[in-house]
Amino acid sequence: MKRQAGVRVRVEEDGCTEPPTAPGNMILHQLTGGTLKRFSSVEQKGQQKKGRRMLSFRLAYIFSYNLFQFCGHTWILSNTIARFLTFGQDAVADTFYSVGFVMSLCQLFSILELFHIADGIEKAKLLPRFIQVLEKNVLLIMVIILEEIRSNPAVCVQFFLWNILDLLRYPHELLCVLDRPSTAMLWTRYTLRIPLYILSVASEGATIYQALMYVQPTASLNSTTSLHLHLPFVRVLYLPVLALGGGITVWQLLKERQQHLERWSKKMKKK
Repeated sequence: MKRQAGVRVRVEEDGCTEPPTAPGNMILHQLTGGTLKRFSSVEQKGQQKKGRRMLSFRLAYIFSYNLFQFCGHTWILSNTIARFLTFGQDAVADTFYSVGFVMSLCQLFSILELFHIADGIEKAKLLPRFIQVLEKNVLLIMVIILEEIRSNPAVCVQFFLWNILDLLRYPHELLCVLDRPSTAMLWTRYTLRIPLYILSVASEGATIYQALMYVQPTASLNSTTSLHLHLPFVRVLYLPVLALGGGITVWQLLKERQQHLERWSKKMKKK
């Protein structure tokens, strides 16, 4: 080692020397490095807080949505059963007039579930959920438009099946959001909903068939030839499409059931 201009310089074996470093530059480098480290740590903490805030907002939103649907369908089912026990068969004809508004509200908000799945808030298959939402809303719009079909017993049966299906799903979703899933509710949701969904699709087909029978004479009396001609085609096309969509949904539900039960069994084995 040798000194040059008051600064120590190391001579390497190959004759090359390191450039001298001034004390001021070293202090500046240390200050800059410390500032950058503090800035990066503050930035990371800010990003973590933002991520936790966004996560908490999503959890609060999906919990509120599932709670709203659960309360709405619980009220519809309890109101329907109470009216039937009180008034007997006369309550069947008034089912839509007593619970139709709440049912329409719940089904309207169910469209948001498609955005939940697309955004990743809810982990589910998009295609079967889209078919279910479309089926329910098309039938509900038809019942709202046609006054003759509102007092049909098929509407009461349809509302009852919809409520049972949704009450199998939303309590389990609430427990999953709270990170307290139940084995019994998991099995009940993914097992019982398959036969109930098949019954629901059959009831939807019968209700739509009866609704189109009410529409056709009205169209012919009003001399709307185009609608009169299109109604048989609607009946011929929509019912097979409904059956096809129901078959695809049942196939997806069976796959989803197998995946969830296998995943749960693996978790239980690890414990």
